[in-house]
Amino acid sequence: MKTLGVIFSNIHDKEITELTSKRTLASIPFGGRYRLIDFALSNMVNSGITKIGVITKMNYQSLMDHVGSGKYWDLNRKTGGLIVLPPYNLGNSGSLYKSRFEAICGIHSFLKHSNEEYVVMSDCDAVCNFNFADVVARHEANHADITVIVSKTDITSPERRVRTAVEYDKENRVTKVVTSDKLSGEGIMTFTNMMVIGRRFLLRIIENAEDWGYTSFSRDILVRGCKEYRIFAYNYGGYFASIDSLAKYYSRSLELLDKSKRDELFYKDGANIYTKVRDSAPAKIIGNAKVSNSLVADGCEIEGEVRNSILFRGVKVARGAVITDSIIFQDTVVCENSRLHCVIADKAVKVLSDRLLSGHETHPYFIAKDTVI
Repeated sequence: MKTLGVIFSNIHDKEITELTSKRTLASIPFGGRYRLIDFALSNMVNSGITKIGVITKMNYQSLMDHVGSGKYWDLNRKTGGLIVLPPYNLGNSGSLYKSRFEAICGIHSFLKHSNEEYVVMSDCDAVCNFNFADVVARHEANHADITVIVSKTDITSPERRVRTAVEYDKENRVTKVVTSDKLSGEGIMTFTNMMVIGRRFLLRIIENAEDWGYTSFSRDILVRGCKEYRIFAYNYGGYFASIDSLAKYYSRSLELLDKSKRDELFYKDGANIYTKVRDSAPAKIIGNAKVSNSLVADGCEIEGEVRNSILFRGVKVARGAVITDSIIFQDTVVCENSRLHCVIADKAVKVLSDRLLSGHETHPYFIAKDTVI
């Protein structure tokens, strides 16, 4: 394969601090049995990419445990395969990288000693089922330096998160890039944080960054480089979810209760999303328990009532407990007669008997890992 994969595991950690205080964004659980990195890894593997580097920074123990040798994605190979790129210090400052551009500069040696012609780069906040083969082919046909993958997004009101909007002509040549936290409107073509870039072109940028005064990938290369470089856009019209806040994580997760969206994400055109396999017992629905419109992973034991919710592996719901519109992580226990509504409970939480916990769909109630309530 002529394409190398690079995945950024930590770039957006600060946007969901509730879920990333003890883990990377890449290892956030999603959809009942997956982690966010599963989508980027699966997309690359399904596209025929067999050498993938994962850039880490901190709190990546759970990520290492999840991806292991890469065997669940068929990446445990003698040549290529899955390569974890550990964090590094910047000069004598002793600090780790602070931006995407610094992270890219830190893997200069990895890029230099690879021989693939193109590099596919993806963040872990992008939840989609996407085949990079077509965009790589168009990138090659256009003799492009960079091809950014964009998706149409409705932004009803300005958000605090910095987004990148892309404008392009009828030949898909990018004419303008705007990076701002004040974007608002319908049908904005936003950068998905996925792109294809020539490896030699990328190395040239890294090696000349200091002379050219480059410090930001978005500002110095995408925004200012529209006229200097051959940058093209690829419009992806399929299911795409950007996980950029706790509220967005909540709403995008519960979207999976819609079978049509679930099928488009996990089984699009026969391309599956792969994850680490655990040999757990099937879920048990015991006695008069009621479960409706919910995703329930293996190993769960339910004696109470669960509606419109997502339960990860090993969750226990006692008799009389009611869970509605909630996301319950692995090994959480909800005791007798407690009620949870619009709640996100992290791993190994214990909710004692007769508790009433409620949030709102725009502001879910979050319970941190290992908490007893």
